[in-house]
This record gives sequence, structure tokens and C-alpha cells, in this order.
Amino acid sequence: MTSTAHIDLSLPSPGDTARLAEQFAAIVGPGDTLLLEGEIGAGKSHFARSLIKSKIPNVGDVPSPTFTLVQTYQDGDLEIWHCDLYRLTHPDEAVELGLLEAFETAVCLVEWPDRMGPDVPSKAVTLRFEAMPDGHHVQITSRDINWIKRFEAIHV
Repeated sequence: MTSTAHIDLSLPSPGDTARLAEQFAAIVGPGDTLLLEGEIGAGKSHFARSLIKSKIPNVGDVPSPTFTLVQTYQDGDLEIWHCDLYRLTHPDEAVELGLLEAFETAVCLVEWPDRMGPDVPSKAVTLRFEAMPDGHHVQITSRDINWIKRFEAIHV
């Protein structure tokens, strides 16, 4: 039997999205992957940018990886990969970027993870963002039992 960790949250303001990202920054580490799903404008990039700035406070500019596909950030032994896979045309391109190796050693924030095909890590957490008339909504799920305890730190 497989357990699923699950949280539904309303994010009325960009500040709420940033607070959620800060809470995730406190509980993620090397080998953790967050899959950021949702339409354009749903809050994926804002969440990723906020998490990176919280995890590495002196990071400076955090540009969108829309055109570069991957932006990496380093702070000592911590490496963060922020990926935007929207422009990929085949799952093999994600492998060519080095994502499979990064999943083992870095914190990975992956926008448009559906472009990866079957190479999505089974231990990943999915954050499904949705724009709503009164802000945003996020549904957070993971099939990895280890996330159930970690999710206790998440609230907005």
C-alpha cells in the first residue's frame, strides 16, 4: 500500500507564496526535487525565486530560466538547480541537461516537469499551482512517505 502526503493551501497574495517557499527552503536539502506545475502566471517562478532567495540569502539576482533552461546556484556544498522545461521537445533533452545527476545531489526546482516524460524522480514533491480570482491555490503531494513528517512544517 502506498501512502500519499497531501496538502491544499490558498495563497491569497504573492507574500503568501513567498512564505510557503520560505517554509520549503527550511526543509529541503540535497537530493530533494520539487516539481512545479501550473499554467503560465500561476506562481511557479515566484515560488522558485522566493525559495532560492530564502535558501541562499546573498544570492543576488535570480533570473528566470525560461531561455537558458537551467539556472544553478551554489552556496558552499549546497547546489540548487532551477529548471524551466517548457521549451523542451523531447524527454531526452532533460537527460542531456544533466538533470538525472542533479536529482541525486542538488535541490531541484523543475517547472513544466511533464516535459521530462518518465524520468521524474519517484521521491519528488509536486506543487500544482492554480491562479484563482482571489489569489492562487496550491496542491502539494508526494508518494514518498518521508515527506509526510516534513509536511508538518508547512502552513500559510
